[in-house]
Amino acid sequence: MSGFRFFPSRQLALYTVRLFLTRSLAVLVGLVLVLMTLDLLGESGKILAVPGNGDPELWKYVSLRIPQLISRFLPFSVLLGTLIAFVGLNQNSEVVAMKAAGVSAHQMLAPIVLASMVIALLSFAFNETAVVKSARVVNAWSDNDYKPIPPESGILTNVWVKHGNDQVRAGRIGGAGQTFHANDLAIYELKDGELQRIINAQRAEPVGAGWQLDNVTIYDSGMNLLSKSAHMLGLQGLTPEQLTIAEVEPDETGFFELKDKIAAMNRAGKPTAEVEAGLWHKISGPLSCVLMPLLAAIAAFGLARSGQVLIRAVTGMALGFAYFVADNFSLAMGGAGVYPPLIAAWAPFLLFLLIGESVLIQSEE
Repeated sequence: MSGFRFFPSRQLALYTVRLFLTRSLAVLVGLVLVLMTLDLLGESGKILAVPGNGDPELWKYVSLRIPQLISRFLPFSVLLGTLIAFVGLNQNSEVVAMKAAGVSAHQMLAPIVLASMVIALLSFAFNETAVVKSARVVNAWSDNDYKPIPPESGILTNVWVKHGNDQVRAGRIGGAGQTFHANDLAIYELKDGELQRIINAQRAEPVGAGWQLDNVTIYDSGMNLLSKSAHMLGLQGLTPEQLTIAEVEPDETGFFELKDKIAAMNRAGKPTAEVEAGLWHKISGPLSCVLMPLLAAIAAFGLARSGQVLIRAVTGMALGFAYFVADNFSLAMGGAGVYPPLIAAWAPFLLFLLIGESVLIQSEE
């Protein structure tokens, strides 16, 4: 076998990829089943406490949560699946046989890395289609205490925005264009820092430069008086865009839609560091699947000499989990404005890429 070839033989590549994919899939299925069971045990009581909810609502919750669990724990599954595959290859002396045939460590890893790139691409597409939609719906449903919510697009919940001296809270907003509306709207009118009135509206729709509020309850703190009105106009100058960009959740928004919202936030002069970090993490997150085989490679090489299979497997696992800790810490620092968004999203990936490559080169030597 020629030493300059990046991939080993076709049969060897297919063999290692099959081991990698089957082990990773098995770990992913096991993790999702266990975590979904634990999650359902914690939420089933709240779901069934709502009159009219039953088994269909439980299955609905499961269908909404499973895509999120798959997205979150896919890199963990790739890490553990690679470790299991490599440990098995070493215990059966297959790594020794490959090296004796002239296959380098990089050649052994190349088919798995290529398969991981395909997984990362599929993960990005899965996140952009299924995960953002399920996250948006399940968060709106849970914020509504698992009561029925209308099936509509663009759902956001618990949105706060400052309008002049007043504070405005929308329990739920949804729709787009002519169908845009807000439900459970509360307006806290302040003067010199003191609360003057609280206006609650069951539904609000933009009309001209203001909003039409329906089923309104007004509490006047100065007169200690409660009054009701079927309709009234208010919130002059508040635009629907101000509500939609007031509470931007990267996990509930697709990549290209999130870019548009960041542009709108920049036009409105709002801070975007946390959202921009979330935007770039939509790429670096799935790409962590490519990084996991490199970090797990320590379990494959050097075992023949040292014989410490368990120690090397645990070291590979520790490197993988250290990456996830560093990734979450970096995102938190980016959200706080300590790290620039690009650094927050990409620094852990690049750091552990160098660590994994260093370990692999050391193993080859």
